[in-house]
Amino acid sequence: MNKGSLSYTTELAVRFNEADPLGIVWHGHYVRYFEDGREAFGQAFELSYLHIYKQGYSVPIVKIDADYKKSLKYGDRVIIETEYIPCHAAKLQFNYRLYNAATRELVAKGSTIQVFLDHPGNTLQLINPPFYEAWKKKYITSVD
Repeated sequence: MNKGSLSYTTELAVRFNEADPLGIVWHGHYVRYFEDGREAFGQAFELSYLHIYKQGYSVPIVKIDADYKKSLKYGDRVIIETEYIPCHAAKLQFNYRLYNAATRELVAKGSTIQVFLDHPGNTLQLINPPFYEAWKKKYITSVD
């Protein structure tokens, strides 16, 4: 974990509809696992999409990186480690590590960047919204 960062781990079952006819998880579902991890993190630390929306903002993803290491299969369970990466800019950054729960092997890692848009104008926010500054004071000890 990075200095000042915060992380959360959740575990999910690989569902039948996430696999191809050979039983292998389609690569696009790994991005969904990132989102599942991000939402679990948000629920744990009061930074879910609904928390943000109630403050008058949305946080669309503007960048995704994914690095695939091994395949998951139908019947596997996936451990999702979601790490919040603090920064001064008005954005949310997360790193992810996905593991096969049975073998503990790393199957994928990645990152996302999200920006703040206000409602109803969908105007890009260039400074941190007040609620987010308050959130960082509550949960983050330092920003590099």
